[in-house]
Amino acid sequence: MYGKEEHKMELLIYVVEDDTNICEIESYALKNSGYQVQEFSNAADFYKRMQVKKPDLILLDIMLPDEDGLSIVKKLREKVETREIPIILVTAKTSEIDKVKGLDMGADDYLTKPFGVMELISRVKALLRRSNRIQSDKILEHGRIAMNTEQHMLYVDGVDVELTYKEYELCKLFLQNVGVVLPRLTIMNRVWGTDYEGESRTLDMHIKTLRRKLGEDGKCIKTVRNVGYRME
Repeated sequence: MYGKEEHKMELLIYVVEDDTNICEIESYALKNSGYQVQEFSNAADFYKRMQVKKPDLILLDIMLPDEDGLSIVKKLREKVETREIPIILVTAKTSEIDKVKGLDMGADDYLTKPFGVMELISRVKALLRRSNRIQSDKILEHGRIAMNTEQHMLYVDGVDVELTYKEYELCKLFLQNVGVVLPRLTIMNRVWGTDYEGESRTLDMHIKTLRRKLGEDGKCIKTVRNVGYRME
């Protein structure tokens, strides 16, 4: 068997495959190896789900009913929030040129049909190790908001958002603590280096500006009455 030694990771893999039999085989093998799996039979449903949650790896069939797999890879690589997600292309095409084309588009690896489940799991594990998705903290994201902490950049739906240093640090703190209520004094201490309550008006003004710059997505920063703020 493939073993469940990686079960603790609970990594999420999207399987985009319109062939029901192959999709079932891939999903079964991945689930048996301890991964969470979500299946999609077309590009439209896949894109819709990508707006809600990004996976740790994508297993992508090259021949889909509504869009070519290579086109999907190209689009994913053009957006900062999906640029680093590992992609394995699954193809029935065996020619060298087709494989090269897929890798040139930005795919990380490929599997040629028919393939064995042992090979599938081995390639998935190897790619996840190479991409270091398990420990990666360079990209912080929530919904359409993505922050590249290495480049000190923030994006909303792939569009660059200009922030001041304090706004950036404030947003970073929220992204690192999604769903957690952050008391005002905690935020003041972490971002401004002070726990003086008299400075709280500064915090309120920065929250207001940050929400405005994030547009519709700024609504995810909620005020928790008499306590502080929470990103949800």
